[in-house]
Amino acid sequence: MSTLEDMAISTVKTKHHLHNKEKTKTATFRLPENLLAELESEATQKEISQNVMVKQILEKFIRWDRFNDKIGMIPVPKGILTSLGISLESSDINMIVDVLKPIIKDNVLFMKGKYDLKRCIETLEDYMRASGMKSDHRVEGSLHHFIIQHGLGMNWSLLTEQLLKEIFHEFLPDTKVKAQTTKTTVIVTVSLGVDFNEHEY
Repeated sequence: MSTLEDMAISTVKTKHHLHNKEKTKTATFRLPENLLAELESEATQKEISQNVMVKQILEKFIRWDRFNDKIGMIPVPKGILTSLGISLESSDINMIVDVLKPIIKDNVLFMKGKYDLKRCIETLEDYMRASGMKSDHRVEGSLHHFIIQHGLGMNWSLLTEQLLKEIFHEFLPDTKVKAQTTKTTVIVTVSLGVDFNEHEY
């Protein structure tokens, strides 16, 4: 390991947080040949089956894309965010976090029907997945490590760290939250118990 980012990730060697196995059902759809050919080509490039490819597309739509227009999401190129992050001061970070918290709450309420820690974490994970960020949730006994790799620079890491800490403190005011932060990666660690699963509520 040669970089701080690699060192940060290497400190968390735990089992991954897993989803429960879902029941499946076979369905048949009639689709244009050119669309199927594009799906087959994309699946081949990604070295996955067409079935997995279609499942990923539909999951992304159900979990996030169908809400984009309703909650006013606008795609922003990564280069713009990286450039904006360079000039952020600590007061800017505080202001952005203060603005984001009520927006996140409104969006979680709209998308999940209730606002609690599990639904909030799941919504943030859905957002990161839809945005192309790398994220992971690993479990080590009662400790839960939430890992985000964004590649946007140190100021965005500090903003992400502060936002996650404030979200956890909102629901667990007496629980200590630790963080490891580099210019591309944030790892937030909090004790949530061995049975915590943000996908079960």
